[in-house]
Amino acid sequence: MGRLVLHTHGAPKEAAFKHLMAMYGDRLKSRGVRLEHHPSKLSAEAYVDRLLDEGGTLFLLDEGGELNDSMTFAERFHTWQLSGGAVHLAIGPAEGWPAHASLSEVRRLSLSPMTFPHELAAVMLVEQVYRASEIQRGSGYHKA
Repeated sequence: MGRLVLHTHGAPKEAAFKHLMAMYGDRLKSRGVRLEHHPSKLSAEAYVDRLLDEGGTLFLLDEGGELNDSMTFAERFHTWQLSGGAVHLAIGPAEGWPAHASLSEVRRLSLSPMTFPHELAAVMLVEQVYRASEIQRGSGYHKA
């Protein structure tokens, strides 16, 4: 698998969120999945420009994005593993993604039609990546 990079607008401030991010990150690492976390406090426009310059495949987390259940997300994760390219998952700032011409072609994913604080969304996304890795392994973690 290539790089799997989580981009967030700022690092988690709450100790509980930091702990959960680290816990799922460690679990992923023990399964051979390396998830990088890149927090940034750039302006929304500069943040978008940086993401677009990263290369690889970019997915913006957005409430209007494509909704996947855990099994479908696990299939997507499996495809990422086979691709060998970098996959960037980006959680935007509180005001959402700015209007940017280049963003119209970027894929969008949604964790839910509801809105969550970006720190909680980051934990939920990392947990879903871990869940996808466990589904691929055939472990009993996912109870469907």
